Amino acid sequence: MDIKVWMYVIYLAVSVGLTIWVARALSRNGQVFLEEVFADERLARAVNSLLVVGFYLLNLGYVTVAMKHPDPVLTTSQAMEELSLKIGLVLLVLGALHFFNVFALGRYRRNRLRQLATHPPIAPIGRLPMPFTPPGPQPVGAYPAGPHPAGGYPTGPQPTAPQQSAGPANNPPTR
Repeated sequence: MDIKVWMYVIYLAVSVGLTIWVARALSRNGQVFLEEVFADERLARAVNSLLVVGFYLLNLGYVTVAMKHPDPVLTTSQAMEELSLKIGLVLLVLGALHFFNVFALGRYRRNRLRQLATHPPIAPIGRLPMPFTPPGPQPVGAYPAGPHPAGGYPTGPQPTAPQQSAGPANNPPTR
């Protein structure tokens, strides 16, 4: 056999072996995580099986598509370089698939826990400071120009002018 055929055989053996090893490790160690995410052991096992099948399909599909090498391989060093490039890409795809799965499941878990929560995550502790605005018309969305008060913007409630009420003190009775 020529060098290129040996390169293909080694590439397939290493890639398929890595795929099987990673899929089994993720399936075995991810079961606990999936049970926490879905809060149902039966559903977690089913999702785990579906993830393993999808993992095999995506990764082995990529391995077979990326196997072809159009240029001739004349030396062993060229074969090793091409082999390391191809296996490195397989490892990157495996890592990207794993990262995407963990990210998606973690996001699903956070949303489920947020829906189950009976109180807000953090109690409010106060009010936001309100900017000082001098009386008169102000453009919408703009801060007033010119000097600001010595202490910056006030942080508490602002006193307001007394309101005149429409009660009997302001309206004398008519006869």
